[in-house]
Amino acid sequence: MIGDQPEGTMTWRRDAASLPGFEDCGHIEIAYNIPRGIQTEKHPNPGQPYNGTARTAYLPDNKEGNKVLQLLKKAFDQRLIFTVGTFITTGIENQVTWSDISHKTFILGGPACFGYPDLNYIEQVKRELKAKGVE
Repeated sequence: MIGDQPEGTMTWRRDAASLPGFEDCGHIEIAYNIPRGIQTEKHPNPGQPYNGTARTAYLPDNKEGNKVLQLLKKAFDQRLIFTVGTFITTGIENQVTWSDISHKTFILGGPACFGYPDLNYIEQVKRELKAKGVE
């Protein structure tokens, strides 16, 4: 499956600090950068500009976290992580938004705040990736 994600970059780094619920390891910080651009025929408003985004996400730096990192990289390369659309919370159109693959964008706060601890997250994101054909 190939998505409609605009061009951008995905980089990551390792940090020794642990995440809540994963105190036995450090964490991986993923940085996504999608610059602004012009929508293609795959997007809602071809020829119109869209606003880019810079997002950060976190994974535990353990065996399962590293597996998910590789799956996310594969999904990114297949243009499945982001799309162009409307921010649901604000109604602002022509924005780069997450697709439907969950990310933890905060270290703290639990599932309600897109953070840790969330012991179900790793299995959840693997299911979401598998549904997109990323295994």
